[in-house]
Amino acid sequence: MGSLVRRLFDARDDTLPYLTHQQETVTRGELRERVAKQAAVFAGFGIGPGSAVGLRTPPSFTQVEVLLALWRLGAQVMLFDFRLKPAEVAALCASCRPQFMVRAGSNVQATFGFRPEYEVVTECRGTGRPAATGHRLVQFSSGSTGRPKVIGRTAASLAAEVDRFAGITGMPGEGDRVLLLSSTAHSFGLVAGLLHSLAAGVSVVFAPRISARDLLRTAVDHRVTALFGVPMHYELLAAAVDPPGLPDLRVAVSGGELMPPDVAARFTERYGVPVGESYGTTESGVVAMDVGGTLRPSVGPAAPGMVVRVRRGELDVALDESPYLFDSGGTQYADGWLRTRDRASVDGSGGAVRVHGRADSLVVIGGLKVDLTEVENVLRGHPAVEQAVVVHGDVTEAYVVTRAAASAEGGVPSAEELLRWCRERLADYKLPRVVRLLDALPRTSNGKLVRQPTLLRERAVG
Repeated sequence: MGSLVRRLFDARDDTLPYLTHQQETVTRGELRERVAKQAAVFAGFGIGPGSAVGLRTPPSFTQVEVLLALWRLGAQVMLFDFRLKPAEVAALCASCRPQFMVRAGSNVQATFGFRPEYEVVTECRGTGRPAATGHRLVQFSSGSTGRPKVIGRTAASLAAEVDRFAGITGMPGEGDRVLLLSSTAHSFGLVAGLLHSLAAGVSVVFAPRISARDLLRTAVDHRVTALFGVPMHYELLAAAVDPPGLPDLRVAVSGGELMPPDVAARFTERYGVPVGESYGTTESGVVAMDVGGTLRPSVGPAAPGMVVRVRRGELDVALDESPYLFDSGGTQYADGWLRTRDRASVDGSGGAVRVHGRADSLVVIGGLKVDLTEVENVLRGHPAVEQAVVVHGDVTEAYVVTRAAASAEGGVPSAEELLRWCRERLADYKLPRVVRLLDALPRTSNGKLVRQPTLLRERAVG
């Protein structure tokens, strides 16, 4: 892993800017020096090749330098999203058992928005154990539909993904400035946002807060040429009132979950830039990508070096070995194939991948198949509906958030009106039996909509 870190730094000139927040910029050379100093401190704690280290810091310059320093020493880094609650972190640590925990020591709970620097606290854990495998990055699946899986990536796997991004037409290159909104604790933000940018000489820009006003001001002030985010960020920007023009913006890519076509259309209408799609998994990294946003409803062709197949209507991805640690993957990896459990098809001529939704979104009601994604799309077609999640337990339930404009004008639709809307457009057996209006839909730490019926019901009751 240390050789990969050196390769990323040596790929471009040290004088190029790398990390930027408001008026503060860190060049590649300055970051290289910071990483070396952090590595010396961690080595003093006994961290070295094969050490298992948990890292829990907010997105920051500090997070980047600490992660690279630990990798430079050859440690296995377990990357915890800082938004996880202590009980969630404790539950994950119970199975992973890191030897060290590195975290932000200042009052993280009281922080609001992005901060470049944090004090770093290193805790030695007597019950921890060294890495039992060659994986050097450990992440946790989103848990949007259940318990998170523990996923490992090797140095070779990460290096190959950086190379895949470099081979995808339209990716930002040297001199570009990417406004990074995707979580740096998750695959797209980490590899496409941070590691590929380091390899390609791209400057990574962070916004002070996730609000339309701050995102747009940052984009204008730093003349950003690219935007990486999740659908939630594009919804926010598409709804901005009287936004400024973004003449330097040429690339906008959404990752994490599929972009609703109506959101992409509204963003493009407002800013003149099509929204591209990056489809991947935590286990494999990027699988397919359409940077230019011209191939929707497909997510683009398979990324260079990726081999995919459609089996029983679901997309499989070829992997050399299981990415799952601690027997957390169940049957999702077998015989050299990762089952994504996404329903998909592949164009026979151009090889474009089209994802039709999660396999678990296809349910059987009264002997008839119902695609819950179809029901969601119908609800989202209502002019007053902003977001919708449809789940099926004993019955089909819809959880809906209305647009702010509709609320301000007193036009919030009732549950009965939304049911009538669906009844006019869907067969009776597809209709949700329950519709609940919420102020906001719960999301996972990386911005995905939660689809666990029990958690949605708790939010509705609360």
